[in-house]
Amino acid sequence: MTNLIVSLLCLALTLSSFLGLLILLLGLRRVFREAPQLNPLVAIDDEAVVDGNGDRDEISLTVVIPAFNESLNIQRSLGSVFQSLPPCSNWRVVVVDDMSTDSTADLAQQCALAMHEQDRFTLIQAGPRPPTERWVGKNWACARAMEQVKSTWVLFIDADVELRPTALRRALFQAMEEQADLFSLAPRLVCQCQAEWMVQPIMASLLGLGFPIVEANNPSSDVAFAAGPFMLFRRDAYEAIGGHRALAGEVVEDLALARTIKTSGFRLRYVLGLDALDLQMYSDLPALWEGWTKNWFLGLDRNIPKALAAGGVVVLMFASPWILFPICAALALLLPLDLMKIFVASSLLAAMALGLQILLRFWIKDRFGVPMKFWWLMGVGGLLVGAIAPVSVWRSITGRGWTWKGRSLSLN
Repeated sequence: MTNLIVSLLCLALTLSSFLGLLILLLGLRRVFREAPQLNPLVAIDDEAVVDGNGDRDEISLTVVIPAFNESLNIQRSLGSVFQSLPPCSNWRVVVVDDMSTDSTADLAQQCALAMHEQDRFTLIQAGPRPPTERWVGKNWACARAMEQVKSTWVLFIDADVELRPTALRRALFQAMEEQADLFSLAPRLVCQCQAEWMVQPIMASLLGLGFPIVEANNPSSDVAFAAGPFMLFRRDAYEAIGGHRALAGEVVEDLALARTIKTSGFRLRYVLGLDALDLQMYSDLPALWEGWTKNWFLGLDRNIPKALAAGGVVVLMFASPWILFPICAALALLLPLDLMKIFVASSLLAAMALGLQILLRFWIKDRFGVPMKFWWLMGVGGLLVGAIAPVSVWRSITGRGWTWKGRSLSLN
């Protein structure tokens, strides 16, 4: 009787894993087949670049890069901005040093000097946060920058983003053409450390299905999403919603800003910018662990059952086939014929689930340009995500160990 229960349980698990991966793959193909993309660069002269009101001379842009201990990234990111095709005739770049304890500020200044961009460049010191207010993440640095920004458009990018030369011009032109109030680009993920190779393809798949791009762009839909690494605002709309200052305590500020823009009646445009910017988020496993345990629970609406269940589903889809395939194959050789058939079926389903994982990685490679490297570690990645879920719930609720770059996010 026990063997029968175990065999049926294995069959149910492998079947669920196979079906879950199949639904994920088909859902992603459907979502991204319909997803809007950043328009290609066309021959645009200054007369063609107009805002929603038809004004030409008033167009201006400020690129804001908040930076806290970004000595490994700031020169690469800032340099890519300086190498951009001019998005308009009046544009500037502001780096906000958020009290870094490394050489971020010096490296930013050196980059501007080396590229002869001192006239276009400003370095701001964010200074300490008000002791009686709760400011988390990059909200304080962004709010401080906006005290000096007077341009009609403002773009916030992260210091771990690298822009292609045409990105700024294409984004600004399309934002104005589509009369967007917030125009955000989904970046191409770049994996460097092994932890990223294991986890990031899974996370990218979940985000793609969990926040459908078409729905995010639909004004009548409640779905709102924007990618924090590239958020281009019409300044009037940004100020109307209160900007980062109104969301000072929001840990996942990009999602909060997107929702506020949409619920306030402004126009949100979220499009694929895979050929326009690259994003390399984490340098090692501790940084990845800190980042995703910060975001997982909040990204799932602070819903404990939803957050835990989502982690369990990831383990079921990505980790269980690697565990169950050898077990079911071995038991099929050892048990009587009636049970052997069930374990053979379970083995085949587990093998098919592994095949779907390979197909998923091929699709990610084709669609997002992420190589197949370490695809065979997706099972370990599934276990990591499964562990991230309960830890994220615990840290977010208790505040213990809930940090970003070492800074506490606790309400206390």
